[in-house]
Amino acid sequence: MLWDRGYEGTSLSDLAQAMGIASASIYACFGSKENLFRQVMALYGTTSGEPPRRALREQPTARAAIHAMLRATADEITRPDAPHYCMLVLAAPTGAVENQPVREFLAELRRDQHAAIRGRLTRGVTDGDLTEPAVGLDAVARYYTTVVQGLSVQARDGATRADLETVIDCSMAAWDTLTRS
Repeated sequence: MLWDRGYEGTSLSDLAQAMGIASASIYACFGSKENLFRQVMALYGTTSGEPPRRALREQPTARAAIHAMLRATADEITRPDAPHYCMLVLAAPTGAVENQPVREFLAELRRDQHAAIRGRLTRGVTDGDLTEPAVGLDAVARYYTTVVQGLSVQARDGATRADLETVIDCSMAAWDTLTRS
């Protein structure tokens, strides 16, 4: 429900109906809709968010890790059994002032995503498979973070897995220019 409609588009009544419980039970179990959402996002991070993070950790070079992360992201956001977008990116991009804590929570998770990408680039420099780029590691990390987030918007708007692969190919074609010393 939260994945389909986003944070603001899902009412407490919708959640209670989907879960087959009374609204009071949501408060008893989670304290609030916001706390439930935070727990949903934690679960989402360990399920749909894990393949891209695993790609960053397990690939032998920084370039291979970024490429595998982008492909894993595209795989996750075009799964036939789930909405075609990333909850981290699109569950609450804008909204009512009273939901600012939710937007800030998601922004912090997106900053963590950027930090993970930057960390993998730093590891590439340490491992010797990447030299410090002239534009800086942060700029390269921000570029690939933006590509990840853009893939989600494209998928939500109807881009197919093949369409996203074209975007990934283009973004990886930029690798040599971006990482030039």
